[in-house]
Amino acid sequence: MGQMMSKDAFSNWLRIEVLEIAPGFSRIRMVVRPEMVNGFGIGHGGISFSFADSAFAFASNSRGQHAVSIDTAINHLAPVQVGDVLIATAKEQHLGRRLGHYQVDDRRGAEELVSLFKVIVYRKDHNWGTN
Repeated sequence: MGQMMSKDAFSNWLRIEVLEIAPGFSRIRMVVRPEMVNGFGIGHGGISFSFADSAFAFASNSRGQHAVSIDTAINHLAPVQVGDVLIATAKEQHLGRRLGHYQVDDRRGAEELVSLFKVIVYRKDHNWGTN
């Protein structure tokens, strides 16, 4: 996964810290920065989406088989503020030969659920590598 993260310019720009990766699972961390908020002073929805997107990407590619999203949905449950520490946990709900389903819980700290992200991935024939 280090190879995947090292080539992921956007996740690096978000300053995502990978806390844990296992087959079909990931947990990542990010701090909301001033340039991540919208005109109302709350976290931009695109940042929340991108953070969850990175979590599912690490989980769905954790076995080395290339997986890409084909359907995504996010529910924003609570606003986030500059300085909030977010933890996203992605868990595999279903793994088939071609399709996988993942859910990402994004929490402020360890407690408050701030968004829920659901994604279906298409699993390609080739491996991208496990480094």
